Amino acid sequence: MPEEMIQSRKNDHIRINLEKDVRSNLPNGFENFRFIHNALPEINLNEIDFSQAIFNKKVNLPILISSMTGGTSQTFEINKKLAIAAEKFGLAMGVGSQRAAIEDNSLSKTFDIRKYAPNILLFANLGAVQLNYGYGVDECKQAVEMINADGLFLHLNPLQEAVQLEGDTNFSNLLSKIEDVCTKLSVPVVIKEVGWGISAELAKRLINAGVSGIDVSGAGGTSWTQVERFRLTEPSDIEVAEAFLDWGIPTADALVAVRKENPNLLVIASGGLKNGIDIAKSLALGSNLAGMAGVFLKSAAVSLDNLIETIKVIERVIRICMFATGSKDLYSFTNGKIIKSVE
Repeated sequence: MPEEMIQSRKNDHIRINLEKDVRSNLPNGFENFRFIHNALPEINLNEIDFSQAIFNKKVNLPILISSMTGGTSQTFEINKKLAIAAEKFGLAMGVGSQRAAIEDNSLSKTFDIRKYAPNILLFANLGAVQLNYGYGVDECKQAVEMINADGLFLHLNPLQEAVQLEGDTNFSNLLSKIEDVCTKLSVPVVIKEVGWGISAELAKRLINAGVSGIDVSGAGGTSWTQVERFRLTEPSDIEVAEAFLDWGIPTADALVAVRKENPNLLVIASGGLKNGIDIAKSLALGSNLAGMAGVFLKSAAVSLDNLIETIKVIERVIRICMFATGSKDLYSFTNGKIIKSVE
């Protein structure tokens, strides 16, 4: 695909996410869970420890600024603000798909955020399907080296590609190619969906192929078929896109299922997390990191100060959730502090 088409699509995606209602019709599933309140927590609110080590990097606050964008001057300004905030709070961050910059190296500077966030856990990002369209280990290495990343996200988005008129829809025999990347790449590979979830069965196959983590990225937030719907003009194409508004595995369900089968795996929960309560619930259900995209995108589009205030509110809510359940650190927070209240 010509680079200018990719850039145009990236700007379309940002504009649509900021201007249109592109939410899934499905809830994220966290509304079915309640914390077990502890009226005598026996801990000091100010001494709660969020920190953990992931891939040899310290993460001070268990939040991932989920992969969103890059590839244009507009998206670089957003990524710059996100990176500055990630460094300030010790968050993890993923950039958007780097395909445009692989195909046109002059665009690599729009992903060049490491200088603003020298210490964070940072993920490069490519679409796994590109392994069927001429990409291989070399392009994955190029994506990692482009931003001095600590790991690589390979994202899975078959539904989005199927609805997108210019979509890449040959997902045949990808697992063996993912395994080849995992074997030969010098940094860990994490597989992520883009908003419809990863099942426990698929997670098992991916782990057997050598992936180091799973971002379940379930349903309940941005629906990328709905984003693509606003790029379409033909009524029949729009009708097809809108048929999938309630598709996917809700994030909480995907998280619980994948964590149950894989107690020691790096698991990231993203997909429709709206606030600090959703993040806290995902952590209590076993995620190592909780990812948000749309909330941070909208805040960053206002200003860096607005983004920083948004993160401060989220951090305080998580801290109070841990305090009011008697959890002094993330390990104790996952030990029976939450129940499913709705069946």
